[in-house]
Amino acid sequence: MAFKINISEKGKAWKVESESEDLFGKSVRETIQGKEIKPELDGYELEITGGSDIAGFPLYEKVEGLGLKRVLFKKGWGMKDSRKGLRLRKTVRGKQISSSTSQINMKVVKAGSKPLAEIFPEQNKAKETAAASPAPAEAPAAA
Repeated sequence: MAFKINISEKGKAWKVESESEDLFGKSVRETIQGKEIKPELDGYELEITGGSDIAGFPLYEKVEGLGLKRVLFKKGWGMKDSRKGLRLRKTVRGKQISSSTSQINMKVVKAGSKPLAEIFPEQNKAKETAAASPAPAEAPAAA
């Protein structure tokens, strides 16, 4: 199964798909070499900052292993409501990457010799062409 990997660097995110089995067993906050994901990322050092599984449950760095667990949260991570004294039980997945992980978030710790904009040029052009396209014509008003 392919991982959807989001690599963030200085406010810009790059999307990569990888079938690398080198990521199995790695944990959140662990640092890996870029060439483990793609050979073009040689020289890059990336830190795993989070992710989610195939059902959408987030990886939580305080839960060991790779299984699902129901954690009682107070204020903070994963909480939407800020009523005083509110505690909710949320389902999260352990911090380890497994075959059930579908998406992994990473950040650049050390940049390589080639910038990411050159490695992924097709991701740069998508926004430029979308911004340059003309607005759609308006439909005639009904009388």
